[in-house]
Amino acid sequence: MVVLNKIYTRTGDAGDTALGNGDRVAKHSARVTAYGTVDETNATVGMARLHANGDMADALSRIQNDLFDLGADFCRPNMEEDANAEYPPLRVNDAQVERLESEIDAMNADLSPLRSFILPGGAPLAAHLHVCRTVSRRAERLAVELSTLESVNPAAVKYLNRLSDWFFVAGRVANNNGADDILWVPGANR
Repeated sequence: MVVLNKIYTRTGDAGDTALGNGDRVAKHSARVTAYGTVDETNATVGMARLHANGDMADALSRIQNDLFDLGADFCRPNMEEDANAEYPPLRVNDAQVERLESEIDAMNADLSPLRSFILPGGAPLAAHLHVCRTVSRRAERLAVELSTLESVNPAAVKYLNRLSDWFFVAGRVANNNGADDILWVPGANR
C-alpha cells in the first residue's frame, strides 16, 4: 500500500526524478515523458467520467485503474531484472489488452459501419472521449519512441493502441450509438 504523508520532497528541484527502481533520470527523459503522458491520459478520462454513467462510467473507472498500472509499468525500467526483484514489478498484461478488445467488439456490435470519418464532438461525453483518444495516441507514440531506446513491456504498447480504439468506439456510443456522429465532409468549405 502506498502511504503519502508528505507531498513535496524537494528531490526533483534540480530537474531529475526517481524511477520505480530508484534510478534518477532527467524529468524530460523519454521514459518520464511516456508515463507522464499516460498520467495526462488518465486525467482526461477523469473529465470524461463526469459525463458518464452506468456501464460507461464503470468501464472508464477500470481504464483509469489500468492507466495507473501502465504508469507503474513504464516507471520501472529493466524488465530483464524483474525475475530478481525483491517485489515483482507491476506490468500490464495481455489479459488487460484482451478485455479492451472484448469491450470494443461489444460496443461496436450495435453501431452502423462508418461511411466517412467523423469529427470529434457531438455529446459532451463523446467530445471528452475524443480528447482521451488523441492524448492516448500521443502516449502510444511516446511509448513506441521509448521502446526504440530502452526495454518496454510490449503488452503496455498494445494496451495504448487498443485504448485509443476503445475511446473512438465509445465516443460513437456516446453519440447516440453513432446516430449523432458529426461526419467529415471533404472540401465542404472550399
